Amino acid sequence: MGSNGFDGCTAWVVAADMGYGHQRAVYPLRGIAEEGIIVVGQNDAASKTERQLWSRLLSVYGALSRARGVPVIGKQIFQMLDTLLHIPSFYPSRNLSRPTFQVELLDSLIRQGLCAGMLEHVADAHLPIVTSFFAPAIAADNRGTHRVFCIICDADLNRVWVAKDPWDSHIAYFAPCGKAAQRLKAYGVAEERIFLTGFPLPAELLGGPDFPTLRADLGQRLHYLDPSQRFWPLHSRNIEHFLGPEQCVFRNDRVMTITYAVGGAGAQKEIGSAIARSLAGRIRAGEVALNLVAGTRTEVRDYFLEARDSIAPGSQNLRVYHASSPQEYFDQFTRVLRETDILWTKPSELSFYCALGIPIIMTPPIGSQERFNRQWLFEMQAGIKQETPEYTNEWLFDRLNDGLFAEMAWSGFLKARKLGTYKIIEVLREGRMTRDPSPVIR
Repeated sequence: MGSNGFDGCTAWVVAADMGYGHQRAVYPLRGIAEEGIIVVGQNDAASKTERQLWSRLLSVYGALSRARGVPVIGKQIFQMLDTLLHIPSFYPSRNLSRPTFQVELLDSLIRQGLCAGMLEHVADAHLPIVTSFFAPAIAADNRGTHRVFCIICDADLNRVWVAKDPWDSHIAYFAPCGKAAQRLKAYGVAEERIFLTGFPLPAELLGGPDFPTLRADLGQRLHYLDPSQRFWPLHSRNIEHFLGPEQCVFRNDRVMTITYAVGGAGAQKEIGSAIARSLAGRIRAGEVALNLVAGTRTEVRDYFLEARDSIAPGSQNLRVYHASSPQEYFDQFTRVLRETDILWTKPSELSFYCALGIPIIMTPPIGSQERFNRQWLFEMQAGIKQETPEYTNEWLFDRLNDGLFAEMAWSGFLKARKLGTYKIIEVLREGRMTRDPSPVIR
């Protein structure tokens, strides 16, 4: 991966198996990971007791995440999780550094041995720790480790991400956007320990710090998103300037492609089936392709396969993707995104993938952090809320023909940060982060 600027950088890279978000955030850093990516409670030196604790936490998280779809009592059960992860309103600006119940609970769990296996695993090598989950960062900080870096995975965050006494902490943070950085300051994190890097995106989708792969893919995507030529006449000069004229020649070697992806808990799979049924005629006619991404959940895969076989059996334009491990899933999903024109998913950490020039249709948010991600996407003008999935064949193509999705793709590319992976590597290697004068190269 030296050609991508990763030479000479090695770190302990740590994630948690709490949905896809935390593992997706470190996936682009796998090339610098000493002994591979460590998942706390799994491939570290965790004791049986700690593994059981992580297993219970994951089971509770998954059950509560899926509970919203349970008739009658689902919303009340889900509210329990949402209360634990609640993020306070952004305004009025105020000091929010006082420890909360969640902070005290985490402190108690760490004293009981949470993350002890990970700390034992990394103790022998003097390397920085980079983690996408708050518990390993705070556990390492409590032990006195000084080179600890924490990747924020959402546009806003709960107080639990920051140490109980933030002024005594040495944790440095990689923030995906300005709002996350501002929130960290409100929680008491010193400004010099906050790096506004952007969310780490796979290098395979960028091609390098000047993102030649992204430019090539976006040049084609903008044509598929503007079938009625509403967008190109207005923006062609800007597009050619930022992407290069050679990237703007339309090859027209595939059909317009929508990717629907469920989250790690497998919630909202019914939406994928509804989309497929609504688009069935166009799929069978070869006018549009639909990818249904089940992640690693076999029950979601089987549900999607049943829908595919009843709607368009044998069609190459209705594809179901499933993987046996998170690593395989991220590899697969990265390849799929190269020829994805519209991404339909929760406003999760995937919200930051709008930086790739992929417009996002948002399903209803699950949890406080996803509501803030949704608001951030609105502000970027890179995402919209879904209309009724059963009528996708109508409203989606109205917006497509209006040029709205092309506008969203271009807005996300221009406004969202793309170089998070490279900026994180730069901070780890140099201890600082430089800025390019270009408004796009960031």
